[in-house]
Amino acid sequence: MKFSRLYLLVAALIFGVASLAAETVIEIEANDQMRFNTAGFEVVTGQSVTVILKNVGTLPKVAMGHNLVILVEGFTAAQFGTEAMTAAATGYIPVELKNKIIAHTRLLGPGEQDEIVFTAPAPGTYEFLCSFPGHFSLMRGVMTVTAE
Repeated sequence: MKFSRLYLLVAALIFGVASLAAETVIEIEANDQMRFNTAGFEVVTGQSVTVILKNVGTLPKVAMGHNLVILVEGFTAAQFGTEAMTAAATGYIPVELKNKIIAHTRLLGPGEQDEIVFTAPAPGTYEFLCSFPGHFSLMRGVMTVTAE
């Protein structure tokens, strides 16, 4: 009986560690200088990824709102950001470009945060950006997805 319990405990620990390895949490800060605190991050294909965006700035949302948009491979921050400038009604997320987005946060004011959860896509490089007007020139980066 003790052997069975020990076996179950070891199996639970092994599978628990394996499931922890299959998840990752990335925290990114956006500030009033129109910068993310990272230029990129790396995840493994198939991983459950949580990205937490924090607006650590103090300027009002109408002047310095921030979001984070992760794009499909091959679609650039410049392409998306240019189109997003006219999409104020939808939080600078153009409805016609929804198919170019892996995931996105809502537009954040000072002191706010939001999180997105998605499954890491196929290996490759995927650009991310803040789509608030004019921010994409400075607020962009790359999510690198590896096979292992």
